[in-house]
Amino acid sequence: MAASANADALKDQIAPTGKLRVAIAISPAGGAFWSTRTENGYAGVPVDLGREMAAQLGVPVEYVVHQNSGQITDAAAKNTWDITFLPRDPERETRMTFGPIYEVADATYIVKPGSTISNFAALDQDGVKVAAVNATTTMRGAIAHLKHAKVTGYQTYDEIFNLLKSGEIDAFALSRDQLNAMAKKIPGTRVLDETFKQTVTAVAVPLDHPLAAAFVTKFMTDAIANGTLRKAYDNNGLKGSPVRTR
Repeated sequence: MAASANADALKDQIAPTGKLRVAIAISPAGGAFWSTRTENGYAGVPVDLGREMAAQLGVPVEYVVHQNSGQITDAAAKNTWDITFLPRDPERETRMTFGPIYEVADATYIVKPGSTISNFAALDQDGVKVAAVNATTTMRGAIAHLKHAKVTGYQTYDEIFNLLKSGEIDAFALSRDQLNAMAKKIPGTRVLDETFKQTVTAVAVPLDHPLAAAFVTKFMTDAIANGTLRKAYDNNGLKGSPVRTR
């Protein structure tokens, strides 16, 4: 009886609508954070992990779509999602409770086709236009890193992709893996060798949800150890990417 009562209390907290509402951000970028649209719904590491988590809880899964991690963060106190997977930083730690880190990514810049910029010193000059996805940990990192270049936030990856391709911006700040993939799609671009910060991605729940926080922490700890996370990586184009937890 006690176990059943505990399970009911957990479900009331982590899935109050009867479904596990998983907040995801949509972009063609892919990777360990971004999800993509498919003919049948959505695909991505967070999609797979959310589905597995819902199955453990014995409830249906529902994906709550956002354009970027900043929008997910802004919705944290609005009771529109139950769990998410997103880049963690001190600002977000005041707005949600994080569990184990499951990805560490190096953030850098890609420069537009034909650019002569080859390093951070050449990039950080007055008049240089740098784009980032709005209200993200990478955007905050780029603003802190660059003293002269102007960093502007945009809502979607697609918008920045097109601005870079047309040469309307000089550079785009994002994780190296995603920028390397972008470079293959936009001939003449260059991903800079240096790294300006490491971004860590983790599971998260809204504040003051201790049962939910304990559950997702155990789930991710187990997923890292038993191969569930590795399988999610492999299913979503990351077979060559190591699982980095620190």
